[in-house]
Amino acid sequence: MSMINLVTAETAKYGSPTLNIAIFAIFVAVTLGIVIKVAAGKKTAGEYYTAGGAFSGKQNGIAIAGDYLSAASFLGIAGAIALQGYDGFLYSIGFLVAWLVALLLVAELMRNTGRFTMADVLSYRLRQRPVRIAVSCSVLAVSFFYLLAQMAGAGGLVSLLLGVSGEAAQNLVIAVVGVVMVLYVLIGGMKGTTWVQIIKAILLIFAAFIMSVWVLAKYGFNISSLFQGAVDTTAASANAKTAANAEHLLTPGLKYGLNMTAKIDFISLSLALVLGTAGLPHVLQRFYTVPTSKQARKSVEWAIWLIGGFYLLTLTIGFGAGALVGPDKIAAAPGKANAAAPLLAYELGGSVLLGVVAGIAFATILAVVAGLTITSSATFAHDLYKEVFKKGKTTQEAEVRVARIAALAIGAVAIFGGMFAKSQNIAFLVALAFAVA
Repeated sequence: MSMINLVTAETAKYGSPTLNIAIFAIFVAVTLGIVIKVAAGKKTAGEYYTAGGAFSGKQNGIAIAGDYLSAASFLGIAGAIALQGYDGFLYSIGFLVAWLVALLLVAELMRNTGRFTMADVLSYRLRQRPVRIAVSCSVLAVSFFYLLAQMAGAGGLVSLLLGVSGEAAQNLVIAVVGVVMVLYVLIGGMKGTTWVQIIKAILLIFAAFIMSVWVLAKYGFNISSLFQGAVDTTAASANAKTAANAEHLLTPGLKYGLNMTAKIDFISLSLALVLGTAGLPHVLQRFYTVPTSKQARKSVEWAIWLIGGFYLLTLTIGFGAGALVGPDKIAAAPGKANAAAPLLAYELGGSVLLGVVAGIAFATILAVVAGLTITSSATFAHDLYKEVFKKGKTTQEAEVRVARIAALAIGAVAIFGGMFAKSQNIAFLVALAFAVA
């Protein structure tokens, strides 16, 4: 019998499934309405892929934050910090430092030399067809692993948030997320997707801020007391191995310093996070949605501040979950480490805060998968269909039509892939995508 089935009775008492579904439905309805309003009408290839370069640096920076702060950021990292302490926070540091590479080496060059996709840049002075084929394979591989991570997050959350368990329920939620994100892409293109990401970024950062302040208030706004609370709760764990980890929660080595292999793992992870960000196709394509290279730099500056602030908040949320929820409850919940942040929300504000966090978590997944889908479909239509298969001899209408068909196909692959990957750790799947990138 699986762990999910064993904890069904436990999950049923977390929050109100009706409230969680209602908040999620409201978000979907509002954002779909906005997408329809801002992105209605026939689109050229430029409008579909890059919104015609119509966004300011500030708007694009917020959208980049919305694109980058995925389910792994909110759920996976908070859980990693709750269970592994210092070593879990290393994910946050790696993700943040990576943006300096993007700012210094990538943003301006991408905007100056490209038009729609990363392959435009890499094939600028090289042979077009082989470079575009290679880059397209890479982009689709990265997007696939990243999509799996988001879909796994959707499947893992459903048991906790809706009070149900079993394969069918999780698969249904994954299918719903897939269908809605395809609608965003088909209806809104890049412009609609960008506004969804802006809204989601604001909601996610605001929710993380509220939860962090709430947690700190419980410990007299003393971060040392919060850390000690996490150590004390972990030390009181019923699991002897977990209790023994308590003394190492605030020092390096709980996960990445145990032996030489673990140390090599950490070096590998650091390289993947820092260099992988500069190769994430769905983030890089955002540099084309601004009119100039100066605005591209400005958008990265905004993104760094927003993403940096958020990752500092994950430290409080992670240790807060470790202190107030405890490793035993986290390990027993469906989704395990990925359930730490929602469980903390329930501990702090009951069903209402859990419902809000649930809605934002689903919104996070939706916005990121929409960005991944439009990037993948643009790569297939622009690089493979137009430049490789048709050798540049096609119309913009045909290219956009192929991109929309590709979005449907990618959505289907993401749904079925997510159904198989739903039991995997989200942070691991994202790290895999970064390693390929």
